[in-house]
Amino acid sequence: MSEFETRAIHVGQHPDEKTGSVIPPIHMTSTHKQDGVGNLRDGFEYNRAANPTRSALQEALASLEGGRFGLSFSSGLAAEDAVIRTVLGPGDHAILADDMYGGSYRLFARVFKDWGVEFSIVDLNNFEQLEQSFIAGKTKMVWIETPSNPMMTIFDIAKVSEIAHRHGAIAVVDNTFATPYLQRPLELGADVVMHSTTKYLGGHSDVLGGALVLNDGELAKKIEFIQFAVGAVSSPFDAWLTHRSLKTLALRMDKHCFNAQAVANYLETRTDKVAAVYYPGLLNHPGHDLARTQMAGFGGMLSFKLSGGESAAKKFCESTKLFTLAESLGGVESLVNYPAEMTHASANGSPLEVAKDIVRLSVGVEHISDILDDLKQALEKI
Repeated sequence: MSEFETRAIHVGQHPDEKTGSVIPPIHMTSTHKQDGVGNLRDGFEYNRAANPTRSALQEALASLEGGRFGLSFSSGLAAEDAVIRTVLGPGDHAILADDMYGGSYRLFARVFKDWGVEFSIVDLNNFEQLEQSFIAGKTKMVWIETPSNPMMTIFDIAKVSEIAHRHGAIAVVDNTFATPYLQRPLELGADVVMHSTTKYLGGHSDVLGGALVLNDGELAKKIEFIQFAVGAVSSPFDAWLTHRSLKTLALRMDKHCFNAQAVANYLETRTDKVAAVYYPGLLNHPGHDLARTQMAGFGGMLSFKLSGGESAAKKFCESTKLFTLAESLGGVESLVNYPAEMTHASANGSPLEVAKDIVRLSVGVEHISDILDDLKQALEKI
């Protein structure tokens, strides 16, 4: 099985040997019978260590990202915590992109900083600045999020990874916005790929989860131990829901991309209300050419700047009817978000603070005419 769509449906999804059930059963168990002390059946012992349903999902995730090892976590931030805790210790240093998810920034700034981890915020598109930000013997990680949240910045995964490796650091890529259908960072030189599987991989706003995929067996074992020791594993049911959703990922992403491009094109025409549109599918986006090179599509996320400032942005968010005002993203339904006071509130007062005139859209898979009609009526209320 070589093609993405085929692997998304079949990897880790073998019909049940006993009953012939096309969809394998959910193993809703916390522990497993041992056939004698230490004689485990297929290596299964206790759910925190391994579960057949979670193992199947991990196999699928690794396959879709083109990696050797996949790990499924209870949330995206749990996955981030595990890789950060594994790679960095007190006195170590990390380099973070100057636009990233507020929760990721909060994890570094309010949890790991108190643990003694240092970090610098850098424009990863400024390679000279990036080179100068490494601290010999201390910098061990570069955190890349592309497309970034919420400003949709595109960073060069291959170039940044090459620079990181030259300085003895690893490159971690948050691939949540793009998904492995549109972008595979490991193939571009990254060391670890992170996902909030809550978003596009889950795709239906009904499951919480995270994932890491990588090729380095030694690093994978270390992260797996942290996961086991701390216990941040996905439940069997959450793993089953996520695996179910992977089967339609390609179909959904094609529709998300189509709809988001149409929305971006429309918002660009509304110069009476909209000051700027941030979507890599637009020809005038500064990362458009790079996105065409390292992505297979431009995704379902976009942000835009309201000419009327903060009041206009809030009014727009509270005027949509089809778009639901809510945090998160990547579900089949369209969502509108006000980053400054929602997903990125934790970055206020920092270099990553999001301007108060920015609105973020997660464009769903509804019919495009209904999506555009809702945007039109909301803009008219500003």
